[in-house]
Amino acid sequence: MNLSVWQWFFLALGAFTTGLAKTGISGVGILGVALFANAIPARTSTGALLPLLICADLFGLAFYRKHASWGHLWRLFPWVLPGVIAGYLSLNRINSNQVGRLMGCILLGMTLLHLWRRSRADPTPQPRPHNTLLAALTGFVAGFTTMMANAAGPVMMLYLLATGLPKLVFVGTGAWFFMLVNLFKVPLSAHLGLITSESLRLDALLLMPMIPGALLGPVLLRRINQVRFERMVLVLTLMASLRLML
Repeated sequence: MNLSVWQWFFLALGAFTTGLAKTGISGVGILGVALFANAIPARTSTGALLPLLICADLFGLAFYRKHASWGHLWRLFPWVLPGVIAGYLSLNRINSNQVGRLMGCILLGMTLLHLWRRSRADPTPQPRPHNTLLAALTGFVAGFTTMMANAAGPVMMLYLLATGLPKLVFVGTGAWFFMLVNLFKVPLSAHLGLITSESLRLDALLLMPMIPGALLGPVLLRRINQVRFERMVLVLTLMASLRLML
């Protein structure tokens, strides 16, 4: 790709925040998606970012693979797959601006619902009972949005916050979820022409800023307590929701 200096800067910063999101500060993942979409055409950015996400997922698993809550994952996966397929079928048919606004509305609504539930409950994080409707809605929306725009991060963050998982289990569960779902997306993205030899060469270069971000993530995560962690995730999700709606 023949890119300008500012495009390379956006892509490098997006790669750095992608690594950081996978190993520590989950909420910044949507920033990486936004930076890629602003640096190169949105459709192209979807395919270019996917292999980089998988490489970052490997770092997340290296640090947190033992902390996953598999019960929550198995409840989500049956609903995720139809969502991914729906995104695959819709990718060439739905205007990306319309999808973005819809995603923003869903995320904003889920954030406000979460805040309302927390205001009526014990503020100390505790495991919540499983909710089938919440798992179904989250799974389908996460599958759809990750296929359309690699933008399922805020949806998963809200679901994991609602379950009351400790921060290490929060990150470990997300790491396994996105690794498995992103691998499932690879053949679909390749069939759509989103992953090309040119995009893979770009990813190889962007590993250089992504790796330092992935290594910095655990350092930051250890220094953030549970309450601040949840507040930060909610603030970042709200920012992502508003950005998608505007």
